[in-house]
Amino acid sequence: MRVSLVAGRCLTWLRVLFALLFCWVAIAAASARAHEVTPAIADFSVKDGQITLELRLNVEAFVAGINLDGLSDTNQTEQSADYDELRALGARELEPMVQLFAEEWLPGFSLQAGGPVVLSVSKVTIPDVGDASLPRSSFLELTGEIPSEARSLRIAWPVGSGGVVLRQNGVEAPYTGYLQGGETSPPIALGGGSAQTPVDAFMEYIPVGFTHILPKGLDHILFVLGLFFLSPRVRPLLLQVSVFTVAHTITLALGALGMVDVNPSIVEPLIALSIVFVAVENIFARKLHSWRTFVIFGFGLLHGLGFASVLGEFGLPPSQFLPALIGFNVGVELGQLAVIAVAYLGVRLWFGRHPKYRGRVAIPASVTIAMIGGYWFVERVFL
Repeated sequence: MRVSLVAGRCLTWLRVLFALLFCWVAIAAASARAHEVTPAIADFSVKDGQITLELRLNVEAFVAGINLDGLSDTNQTEQSADYDELRALGARELEPMVQLFAEEWLPGFSLQAGGPVVLSVSKVTIPDVGDASLPRSSFLELTGEIPSEARSLRIAWPVGSGGVVLRQNGVEAPYTGYLQGGETSPPIALGGGSAQTPVDAFMEYIPVGFTHILPKGLDHILFVLGLFFLSPRVRPLLLQVSVFTVAHTITLALGALGMVDVNPSIVEPLIALSIVFVAVENIFARKLHSWRTFVIFGFGLLHGLGFASVLGEFGLPPSQFLPALIGFNVGVELGQLAVIAVAYLGVRLWFGRHPKYRGRVAIPASVTIAMIGGYWFVERVFL
C-alpha cells in the first residue's frame, strides 16, 4: 500500500515537472540550433532549347562533404563541426567554396534528353548569414542546351545528395516528383502532360513516409517503443497506438494544408521531451490509465507537427495533394507498425509472459529510452 502511494506521488510530481518543462522549452527552444536535413528543391523549365534548373539546397552540408542519403540530422556525422563553421561564413567567403564543390558534384548530376546534357553553373545566390544557428537555403542555377529533337528528359540525382523534389515549370500538367540520392526520374515530357495520376502520387509518397520512420525517424521510433513497453498485453498497446495515430493524422493534415505552422526549433525539443515522459512513466505505471490516453493524444498532435514540418519541405504536387498526403501518412503508419512488429517478435513473443519481464526488460528498456530522449532534448535546445 505504501509503495503504491509513493509511486502515485512520483507520477503526480512527474506530470507537474513535465508541464513546467513544456512551458519553458516553448520559450527557450526558439533559439535552438537546427541540424535537421531537409530535401533539396529543383525547379526546372525549358525555353528556346535551353534548360534552366534552379536548385534550392542547404549548400553548406554539400560543401562540408556530408553524405545526406538516409540522414536526418547533421550532428550524426563527422563533418558536423565543419558544417556549423560554414554556416557562419558570409556569401563572399562561401561562394568560391560552392564553385569548387559544384565542379566536383556536377559530373554525378546526369541529365538525359536524347543524349547527355552538359550542365554548368550560371548563378550562385547565398543569403546573408542572419542567425548562424539556423540553416539557410542557397540557390544554384544550372543551365544546359537541350537537343532540338528531344521530346522528354530524365534526371538522375547524385548519390550522397539526400532527397530532392523535382518540379517542372512553364507547362500544363507539369511533373512533380521526389527522388532519393542515386535515383533517376521517369521520362518527363518537355511539353507538359507528365503530371502524376492520383495512384502515382499515392504510391510515390508511401516510401517517403515510411523512410521518415525507418530509418530516419529515431525519435518517433523511440516514442512508439515507449508505448510498447508499458504492458505485455496487446490490447493496451493497440489502444495507445490508435490514439497516437488519430492525433498525429490531424496535425499532419492541418500542417500540410498550411493551417497550422509551428517552428521546428520548438516542436523538435518537445518531441524529445515526450519520449522522456512516456519512458519515465513506464517505470512507475503498471497499467494504462485513462488519463494517459489523453496525454498520448496530445503527444500525437505534437508528433504530427513534426511530420508536417518535414512534409512541408517536399512541396506536395498541387494537382495531387490529397493522394500524396494520404500516401505519406500510410507510409508513416506502416513504419510504426513495422517497429511494433519487430519489437513484438524480438522481445514480447519470447519474454512477455515471463514473471520478471517488467523488471528485467521493460524498465531497463524504458530507462534507456528516457536517457536518449533526455540527451536529444538537451542537444536540441542547447547544442
